[in-house]
Amino acid sequence: MTIHVVGGGVAGLAGALALARAGRAVVLHEASPGAGGRARALADGTDNGTHALVGANTAALAFLRAVGARDGWVEPEPDGLPVLDCADGAARRISLSPFGWVSAGHRPPGLSLAALGALARMALPGRDVPVAQAMAAYPVFQRGFVDPLVVATLNTPSAEASSARLAQVLRRLGGPGATRLYVAERGLGPDMVDPALAAIRAAGGEIRFNSRIRSLTAQGDGWLLDGAPAAQILLATPPWESARLLPGLAVPQAHAPIVNLHFARSQPGPVRFVGFVGALCQWVLVRPSGVSVTISAGDAEAGEDAATLAPRAWGEILRAAAAFGIPGEWPIRAPECRLVKERRATPRHTPGPPLAPPRRPAPGLALAGDWTWPHLPATIDAAVRSGEAAARALL
Repeated sequence: MTIHVVGGGVAGLAGALALARAGRAVVLHEASPGAGGRARALADGTDNGTHALVGANTAALAFLRAVGARDGWVEPEPDGLPVLDCADGAARRISLSPFGWVSAGHRPPGLSLAALGALARMALPGRDVPVAQAMAAYPVFQRGFVDPLVVATLNTPSAEASSARLAQVLRRLGGPGATRLYVAERGLGPDMVDPALAAIRAAGGEIRFNSRIRSLTAQGDGWLLDGAPAAQILLATPPWESARLLPGLAVPQAHAPIVNLHFARSQPGPVRFVGFVGALCQWVLVRPSGVSVTISAGDAEAGEDAATLAPRAWGEILRAAAAFGIPGEWPIRAPECRLVKERRATPRHTPGPPLAPPRRPAPGLALAGDWTWPHLPATIDAAVRSGEAAARALL
């Protein structure tokens, strides 16, 4: 009995691998020429965005180990995250773990026992309010630590981001190694997507690119996939595609964009990862193959073009390179830049109960996708967990 996996994003890859390794015949359908979804590699080899994992992302890290790609993810800043405040020029190394705040040199600005208590209270189950409201009494700590954490994990501005959704993240950051930061040394293609595709094929799975499914129809005990019989289906498509294929399915309606800039800069040197506050840039990943900038919750920036964004971002990158001694040549003029906009990168994580669609909405059908996992915000880890849960449901 063949199981058809519709959607080759991270959730679809995780689900297809679990099914194939369980001995099932699997066909993975991906509408585009390449896999990865919103965590894909582009045709020129660059990533669509700057994706990072932390030690708390146990499902994602286990998936990387399962496909033989874990060694490709390196820890660029083991001594604390370099953070440049472009408003006052302060350059700090901040520990992502509260246990590291014992050292005064690794504390976020504005840290106090009261501010830490407010953050701890937010991690407890309770009322759900905008994060900015919950942290309003501690504006310096909020600006320098909480706001960057919120946009990185929820892709939603603190003024509207759900404190309960942030709490799902905070509760996972207390374990040993939970806040260690990892990035793909070469890129998402060679360090995640390509190994996953190879592992699926090695387990007997078939992969069909440029295979957009146009209709999904229930028929007796099975389904028709574009008119062809299909006994079981794992649907791992974005919310809008899932709603198109399954009319009446409840899906997120509001989404937030992520804007990415990729600068051409070929320089030898270590992989570096830098955070910013008071800046256009939020996260900058420096690889020997180039420099990538991420602007999460980029509602305003999604309406701009590279001609206006690139010079501003490059100026901030130059300041960070000088402040943290990042080696290599750094020309004053911004190099060639590629702009990538994911206009519907994630659902907007606002206060209110998270959407929890049924894993099995109908016999022979299972849903996957980061938006279907109510226990975490829409992240790579949530995508992996959802794909594996959908596979278990079909098995």
